[in-house]
Amino acid sequence: MKILIAPDSFKGSLTALEVAENITKGVLSVLPEAEITKVPMADGGEGTVQSLVDATGGKIISKEVTGPLGEPVKAYFGLLGDGKTGVIEMATASGLPLVPPGKADPTKTTTYGTGELIKAALDEGAQELIIGIGGSATNDGGVGMAQALGISFKDKDGKEVGFGGGELNRIESIDMSGLDSRINEVEIRVACDVNNPLYGPDGAAYIYGPQKGATPEMVRQLDNNLRHFARIVKRELGKDIQSIPGAGAAGGLGAGLVAFLNAELRSGVEIVLETNKFAEKLQGVDLVITGEGKIDGQTVKGKTPIGVARKAKEHGIPVIAFAGTLGNDADIVLKEGIDAIFSIIQQPVALEESIQKTAEWLQFSTEQVFRTFKLGSDN
Repeated sequence: MKILIAPDSFKGSLTALEVAENITKGVLSVLPEAEITKVPMADGGEGTVQSLVDATGGKIISKEVTGPLGEPVKAYFGLLGDGKTGVIEMATASGLPLVPPGKADPTKTTTYGTGELIKAALDEGAQELIIGIGGSATNDGGVGMAQALGISFKDKDGKEVGFGGGELNRIESIDMSGLDSRINEVEIRVACDVNNPLYGPDGAAYIYGPQKGATPEMVRQLDNNLRHFARIVKRELGKDIQSIPGAGAAGGLGAGLVAFLNAELRSGVEIVLETNKFAEKLQGVDLVITGEGKIDGQTVKGKTPIGVARKAKEHGIPVIAFAGTLGNDADIVLKEGIDAIFSIIQQPVALEESIQKTAEWLQFSTEQVFRTFKLGSDN
């Protein structure tokens, strides 16, 4: 029997590769003759760098960059096994967890460090970039990122604007002449699974600003500043960034990556499937196993298990999924390509204990599923 194991990480507990390894142990305890292929997966969010590095035999590179509040932070990016694809999670440089409690203020936070990570990946020889833009602390339209790569944003007095979404209304000109020339030779794919416009009631400021520390007054200011920013981009660069689905992602970083780096916004899980050459690995497979920490009604909105299942179903391959827990409306996934779902939780325990037991429970649950399978195949 040929089995392909393609899970996401169980966040806070196991990486995607560790999940795959523990599922493998459970399978082999019952079917020692099974042929298994492990493909660590992700959906463009947290864990994407680790998953793709593990899947391709790449490496993780640490880099000190400018954090969201302008202070140095330790970040990282991945260089995949092909030696030419860099993978970046913007949250490692410009994410909300990097902002101390009580200091969150999207009028001041910057994506400058994300730009520094892009430059570092180019320095390592990257010819393609995958950028995940979830978990940001910012609302600066990607201006900080662009400044780190050499683009200049001047006010009416010819002075460079400062960091943060609160500075966008000062921009009167954009000078692209200093942009790192290597950008023009690089294909950039952005993992973006939201469709929010740049501004307006469903835009970056109103939808995501409050969770980044914005007061109602700040939200109005940030939204107005993004409107001004979009007008300047259209006048200076001839690009209408407001109308791009996902422009409002990561406080407008989605718009900035398109406007300044000619990036393409794509589904995160689709990018990972493509990068891992997932379709090729499905040839001759009898069963696909996937999973993530929690399966619920949100899983169908671009999460790893559904992306994996839909691709497997194109080849007529059955799919089962393991999860740490099953949430509200988890049964929806059974209509979207997953044939069966299993929670690995075996007894009520505190979160900390369940995290410690994840590997053990994952192996045990997998073993029980395949014991049941073996009963059916033996009869």
